[in-house]
Amino acid sequence: MSAGRHRMRTNIHAAGAAAAVGVLVVTAGGYFGYQQLASPDCSGKIELSVAVATELAPAVDAAATDWEKEGAAVGGTCIEVNVSASDPVEVAATVAAKHGAILAGVGQAPGTAVSPDVWVPDSSTWLLRLKTGGATAFEPANGKSIARSPVVVAMPEPIASRLGWPQKELTWAQLVSQVNNSKPLKAGIVNPTRDAAGLSGLLSLTTAAAATSQDADKDRVAALRALSTGSSNLRQDLLAKFPTAADPTTVARSLGAAALSEEDVISYNSKKPAVPLAALYLQPAAMPLDYPYAVLPGIEPAKAGAARVLFEVLTNSSFKNRLAPLSLRAPDGNWGAGFSAPPGAPSPEAGGASAQQVGGGNAAGDLDPRNVEQAVTSWSVATASGRMLCVIDVSGSMKEKVASANGATRQQVTVDAARRGLSLFDDRWEIGLWEFSTTLDGPRDYRKLVDIGPLTRQRAPLEQALARMRSSNGDTGLFDTVLAAYKAVQSDWDPGQVNSVVLFTDGKNDDDNGISQQQLLAELERIKDPERPVQVVLIGIGRDVSKAELKSITDITGGGSFVTEDPTGISTIFLKAIALRKTGA
Repeated sequence: MSAGRHRMRTNIHAAGAAAAVGVLVVTAGGYFGYQQLASPDCSGKIELSVAVATELAPAVDAAATDWEKEGAAVGGTCIEVNVSASDPVEVAATVAAKHGAILAGVGQAPGTAVSPDVWVPDSSTWLLRLKTGGATAFEPANGKSIARSPVVVAMPEPIASRLGWPQKELTWAQLVSQVNNSKPLKAGIVNPTRDAAGLSGLLSLTTAAAATSQDADKDRVAALRALSTGSSNLRQDLLAKFPTAADPTTVARSLGAAALSEEDVISYNSKKPAVPLAALYLQPAAMPLDYPYAVLPGIEPAKAGAARVLFEVLTNSSFKNRLAPLSLRAPDGNWGAGFSAPPGAPSPEAGGASAQQVGGGNAAGDLDPRNVEQAVTSWSVATASGRMLCVIDVSGSMKEKVASANGATRQQVTVDAARRGLSLFDDRWEIGLWEFSTTLDGPRDYRKLVDIGPLTRQRAPLEQALARMRSSNGDTGLFDTVLAAYKAVQSDWDPGQVNSVVLFTDGKNDDDNGISQQQLLAELERIKDPERPVQVVLIGIGRDVSKAELKSITDITGGGSFVTEDPTGISTIFLKAIALRKTGA
C-alpha cells in the first residue's frame, strides 16, 4: 500500500468510523453546502455513492465538489455525490456477495456492507474476476478508464544500478533468471489475490517463465515459491521490507524487487527514504492499473443518469491536472502539470515502443480471463497449506478417449491434472491418494494407495502411485467411497489445517450393492461435526455426471461441486476448487 493509502487508512482508524465498504466517506459538498451551492433551478436530490480506489479518491472528490458548486443536476433534480476512499478488495467482497461470486483470497464481506452505485477500482481485473468467479449477471455499464498508473518493478537503486538502470532496458525474462538462479534476488509481492498490481506482476513473471524455459512448469512454480517467501497481504508491510539503511549488508538482506504501481514508487520516494526505489519499466510492459469507471448493475435510472454526467466531469481535459499531484497519469498515459516522473519513465508524448506500452485501452481489455484465473488459483494453491485426501475414479468409463486431448483417455487426463496440482503444493501440505470403482479391493469399492501424510515424505510415493493408476472394468461406487473417504479424513482431523476430500468422477453412482443416496446423505448429516469440519470437493467429468447428485452431497459437507463436459478443463477446475476452499473452517 502506498504512503498515500496508508495516511487515509490511518485517518479512518483515528476517526473510528467506517463506511459500508469499510472506509471513511468523504462527501463532496455536504448536504447543507449542497443546498446553498447547487443550481437554484434544480429540486429534490439524487444521492450517488461512488467508491474509489484510495489513491485516486481525492481527485474524484475535488472534481465532484466543484461540479456541485457549479450546480450539479440531471433533468432538474439536484445531485449529491458521496465519494468513499475504498480498498478495492473490500468493495470486491461486497459486490461478490451481492452477485453470488466467489473470489479466491478475497474473503467474506461484512454483513453490513452495501454495494456502491459507481465503483472505480484500481484495475479492470476486479471486474473480470467477478465475472469468472460466478457473477454471470454482473454487467457494469461504462467501464472506461479515468486514470492510469503503469505497473513497474520497484528495486532499491543500488541493485537497479548494477543491472544497468536507468540506461539499459530490462525484460521480465531477465528478472525470472535473477529470481531463480543459485544466488537469487530477494523478490516479493503483495498478495495477488487481493492486489491488482501484484496480480499484474505475477502474470508478467509467470508468462516470462513459461516462454523462456524448457521446463516451464518447474520454473513457474519456482517463481511462485520465490515470490511467496517475500509476500505480504498489505502493501505497507511489503514496502517496509525494502532496505532502511544504505550500507551494503542491509541492502543485501532486504527486499530486492517487487511489482508495484508507478504511483507507489513515487509516493515512497517522496518520503526521502535512506535508499530510494528505482522504477523499472520491464518489457513486455506489465498490465497497468487503469481505474475503470464502473456503473454497477441494478441502480435506479435517475442515479444511472447522474453517473453518466459525473463520468463526463471526470474525463474532461482539466482532470489530468488533478491526477498529477497524486502521481497518477491520464488514461492515455500522459501526465498533467506537476507530475514528478521517475527516472526512465516512458511518456506517450515522447514516442517509441516503451512509451506506447503505458497508454491506451483498458487494462483487462485484451486479457484472457483464463490466464487471470489460472494465475490467481495457482498462487492460492502454491502459498496455502492443507490436509487432503485425493480420490480418483478408475471405473471402466474412464477408458473413454478425449478428442480434445489428442486421444488421451479420461483417466490419463485426470491423472495428469492431479500430477500438475501436486507440483504446486509445497511441503506444508499433507496429502493421501485413493482410487475407486466397484469391488476394487475385495468387497470395497475403493483402494487406499497412499496414506495421508506430509509431502516431505509423500511426494515420491504419490508420483509413483499416480503413474501406476489404470482404469478397471468396474462401475462407479460413488456413494460408498464418499462416505468412507469422509470418515477417514474426519478420524484424523487436524485443527491446524483445512481438512478436505477431493474426488474426481466421470459418472453417477451405479453400485447396486452399495448404499443409496438417501442413506449416504442421512449418514453424512448424522456424523458431520461443526467443530471438526471436512470439506468435500467433487469434480465431475463428462456428460454422464449428475450435477444434482454431487450437489446433494456438498450441500451437507460444505466444499463444492464442479462439473465440466470437457475433461481437458479439469486441471483448471482442480486448482480453482482448492483455491476456493474456506480457510479457517
